[in-house]
Amino acid sequence: YLVSGGQAVSAIAMDINPGPLQRATEHIQSYGMQNQIQIRLSDGTQALRPGEADTILISGMGGGLIERILRQNPDVTRSARELVLSPQSEIFRVRRTLHDMGFRIASEEMVFDMGKYYVILRAVPGKENYFREDEYIYGKYLIDHKDPLLQAFLKKELVRIRGILEHFPEEQPDLR
Repeated sequence: YLVSGGQAVSAIAMDINPGPLQRATEHIQSYGMQNQIQIRLSDGTQALRPGEADTILISGMGGGLIERILRQNPDVTRSARELVLSPQSEIFRVRRTLHDMGFRIASEEMVFDMGKYYVILRAVPGKENYFREDEYIYGKYLIDHKDPLLQAFLKKELVRIRGILEHFPEEQPDLR
C-alpha cells in the first residue's frame, strides 16, 4: 500500500513463517512491485541490517513480542528514523521499551474496528519518560490530546470494572 501510493520508495516485508511470505510474494507480483518490495524470512528484525530501513513497522502481535523484536537487534532498532507500532495487547510494555531504548512517542492514535480498540504509535529518536503509571497504561499522548476514542474505551472499562465490583462487599471505592 505504501509503495503503490508513493509514501515509500521501497519496502522489505519480513515474517518468521514462510506461508505469509508466499502470500505476500503473490500479492507483490500481482501488482508488479517485485523491484520495489523485498521478501525476507526473519525472526523479527534479524534479517535487517542497521540503517537499511528508515521506518520500521510492526503490527498485528502482542506488546511482549513487539518488545522482544525491538530489543533483540538494538542496533537496527536505534538506526531507524521512526517506528510505527500497533501492539494488540500490553501496550504499556511497548511504551516503556521505547523510552528505555531512547525513543519518544511523537504521536498516538486510537482506532475502533470491528468492535475492538487498537492503538498505533509513532516513535522517533529522543528522550522522554512518563511519571505516572496511567500514562504508560493508557498513553500520555492520548490523555493529553483528550482522544475521544480513549474516552469511549475508558467509559467501557469503567462499566466492566463496576460490574466486577458489584460481586464484592458493599464497601466499594469511588471510581469517579
